[in-house]
Amino acid sequence: MRLFSESFVNGDAIPAEFAFARTDATQPMVLSTNRSPALAWSDVPTGTKGFVVLCHDPEVPTCADDVNQTDRRVPFDLARFDFFHWVLMDIAADCRALPAGVGSEGIEPHGKAGPETGDGRRHGTNDYTLWFSGDPAMAGNYFGYDGPCPPFNDTVVHPYIFTLYALDVERCPIDGVVDGRAVKKAMEGHVLATAALVGTYTLAADARAR
Repeated sequence: MRLFSESFVNGDAIPAEFAFARTDATQPMVLSTNRSPALAWSDVPTGTKGFVVLCHDPEVPTCADDVNQTDRRVPFDLARFDFFHWVLMDIAADCRALPAGVGSEGIEPHGKAGPETGDGRRHGTNDYTLWFSGDPAMAGNYFGYDGPCPPFNDTVVHPYIFTLYALDVERCPIDGVVDGRAVKKAMEGHVLATAALVGTYTLAADARAR
């Protein structure tokens, strides 16, 4: 199975159009247009009854003390963890593409509605749900796609891994408000094939990849 995008090339930088935040000439970062990128796939295995798409960043700092501080840097050797940016379930077996913007067309304080998408699919919550949980102006359940927003002072270039899962069931076997970790667990034993697409993003001119 192969996963690709007209929005960016595998291994290259993700355009700011598809990010939560972007660089700016007058301040370290500003909010961006936050569109979900286009995805398409081919070479689907026989027996596929549905798909799931997950997007995660494995390089999010485990300690937020230095994050977005103008007088310091997030250390290169700091331990990191997975941060989910998109959880999309119940994609029909005959689907071969998701157009740009299908998972997000901007930033919505307190999060976009979900889990039902209105087209038979379901969204899980992404990890901005956790990130904004202590902020009264932004707290809520963040369904759908919310794009890259790495710390503007991070020394690491962040990879964003889009993974397509071909399943032997039409509906991902999980209910309620769920996150990417729960969906990965629920898919165990039902995955026929996977395909991945990686884009990078940084807000720091001198950040480097691991």
